[in-house]
Amino acid sequence: MRSCLLLVVCCALLGCAAIDPYTQAPVAQRLQRGDELGDCAQRFLASDRLIDAAGTRDAQALRVPGFPHLRVDRVLAALAPGPETTAQRAWAWKEELAALDAAARRFELANTESDGAALADSLAACRYLLTRADQYALPELIEAARVPDDYSISMRTLGLYPLTRHAFAAGVRGWQRATLKEFAAQAVADPASHRRVRYAATEQMVALPTLMGSSLLGLPTFPPSTLKRLIVRHAPHFEIETASDDDRPGALVWQHDATGWLSIAVAPERPVLYVRTGHTYFGGRWLLQLIYTLWFPARPPAHAYDVLAGRLDGLLWRVTLADDGKPLVYDTIHPCGCYHLFIPTEWVRPRPQPETVDEGLFAPQTLRSPVANERVVLRLAAVTHYLQQVAVASARHEDALALALRDDDELRALPLPDGGTRSAFAADGLIVGSERLERFYFWPMGVASAGQMRQWGRHATAFVGRRHFDDPLLIDRYFERLP
Repeated sequence: MRSCLLLVVCCALLGCAAIDPYTQAPVAQRLQRGDELGDCAQRFLASDRLIDAAGTRDAQALRVPGFPHLRVDRVLAALAPGPETTAQRAWAWKEELAALDAAARRFELANTESDGAALADSLAACRYLLTRADQYALPELIEAARVPDDYSISMRTLGLYPLTRHAFAAGVRGWQRATLKEFAAQAVADPASHRRVRYAATEQMVALPTLMGSSLLGLPTFPPSTLKRLIVRHAPHFEIETASDDDRPGALVWQHDATGWLSIAVAPERPVLYVRTGHTYFGGRWLLQLIYTLWFPARPPAHAYDVLAGRLDGLLWRVTLADDGKPLVYDTIHPCGCYHLFIPTEWVRPRPQPETVDEGLFAPQTLRSPVANERVVLRLAAVTHYLQQVAVASARHEDALALALRDDDELRALPLPDGGTRSAFAADGLIVGSERLERFYFWPMGVASAGQMRQWGRHATAFVGRRHFDDPLLIDRYFERLP
């Protein structure tokens, strides 16, 4: 018993320990040098100390241990060079790692009280110099450039996961049955049609989201005009049952609450649909994905002890596109990573799945691909904001309220009421103040603060099993292209 307790305590300590990227080689050795490489390593260390002191760390992409001037996400981890990789392709991969750090560090430094933009610019030459030097440590870089999953082994150990997962699996199956029933009922009639407010995205964008693209890495590239056309073309329309202001979508903003504290809130007077790009490896090719996010002020309690209720709620809607721009698969979650379901089109079919208690493919509906003058329409419930039905309808929506299309990365540096900027997300990728009581019940499944809203790249989407929304192999795991 003492040995088991010691093992659990050690697992818990290991789960809580964060890796300091400056204690690993080669940067640990570079810090000891008095040459240009050592000076550059010191400058990155100084910038990271400033970021951590200000509490502005960004969790979207992770710093690579031993290479803190580079960052990695799950797509780039999957693209890591192999034994047969050419020097050109390896350099293209490192350039993308460097670009991730440059973008993240710019947000982090801009959110400090210092002259962040100038400091970020001053690191560019050092980042290039260090990246060039990394060619002599490529095997170490490939080994280090990995993204750990967002499940806590210590929480699952303490929560007796092998036993408790069966009760949670039964709860998931119950939600799936209720969802299938709701989709079937909505296909026949919509009793809440008189309370629905329609929203449609505008065709203007202030700035296009960043598109990571490299022909050397096999990633699709698009000119800005084409990317904008695809974003507008596949932006969904919404029919939202509206019972209160909590069902009205809007922009995320920093504001002072009733007690004077700064907090993240939603401004329904500014309806916004945020968009970002992603990639998936499907059918032997890298394909473009478009991810749209709608935010609501809250999920109000449905009863006196509703553990799922809390501040902020939303919906992520993802479109996986073929090379010719037609949609292949849709899937969706809430910003907590919860309620993951798939809506396949006629161009794919589900792969046979193994019999397991783990959460797998759940597709309550199929959908035909919309043609040029049509749009996908998402019907959402009041209060819970659950997806109830997906339809294809005319692109004309004269009676719809306009949703402004905005770059999702804006949320990494939102204006503060008294000047300056701050990310909507804390250093752990979570939105402070959006916690749910369910976290006290769901922790044995290993998801940190279950139900809390979180940043892109931090969405674990299965309580039973392991699954991440940004896993580039996810769609290929569940579907295959039809001939």
